[in-house]
Amino acid sequence: MRSEDTLIGGRNPAVEALRSGVPVRRVLLADGIDSDRRVQEIRERCEHDGIEIRVVARRELDRLTGTGHQGVVVVVPPFTYADEREIVDRAFERAPHLLLAVDGVTDPRNLGAIVRSAAAFGASGVLLPKRRAAGVTPAVWKASAGALARMPLARVTNMARVLVALAERNVTVVGLSADGDTTIQQAADDAGGGPVALVVGAEGRGLSRLVREKCTVVASIPMTGTVESLNVSVATGIALFVLSQRLSG
Repeated sequence: MRSEDTLIGGRNPAVEALRSGVPVRRVLLADGIDSDRRVQEIRERCEHDGIEIRVVARRELDRLTGTGHQGVVVVVPPFTYADEREIVDRAFERAPHLLLAVDGVTDPRNLGAIVRSAAAFGASGVLLPKRRAAGVTPAVWKASAGALARMPLARVTNMARVLVALAERNVTVVGLSADGDTTIQQAADDAGGGPVALVVGAEGRGLSRLVREKCTVVASIPMTGTVESLNVSVATGIALFVLSQRLSG
């Protein structure tokens, strides 16, 4: 095993990785593992795809990943980030003409869930800051449930500058905030079918001041209940759904 390899523990994440075409190097199974339908599928997919299965002591898996592996660890190569220009170009080329910019999310589980929503609702890719933000880790792989295998991610040095460049290309930059000036539905309609970049902020503080200033519009998700705000990954999923429906219509 190479030092730069990523280790994804857990039966469901392993199944999702194999189903989604993640470039798996090998699968580690605990000696004496109790076999259920997920373990059986893992064995069958590895045999079909020519992926090595290595049986190791459970304590070795504990040492490698902690105790949440359920007897299964998938070994994948380091994640390769995309070029931001490719993501932007893809947003112009195919419906729903939507990309996502994540301004400082630090929780890998939130980032993984956000990537999963981006893949589900047809985003062309995800832009991430290089500093003070989560990058791709085993926890992100696990939370994305395999979506990282088909969703390009790019790391950018200056998010505000990237948003300015998007606006100059006639991309509508929609910031997401609970105190937005309009609704996410109206922002989608006002985009007129052109490319949209949805920008979401960090846990707790939301959009940074500089990034917010570079948005074409700041929109909110209308809520009828008493909850004041949503988790960033939940809010992102809802906003992506609304945008994908309006932009594809």
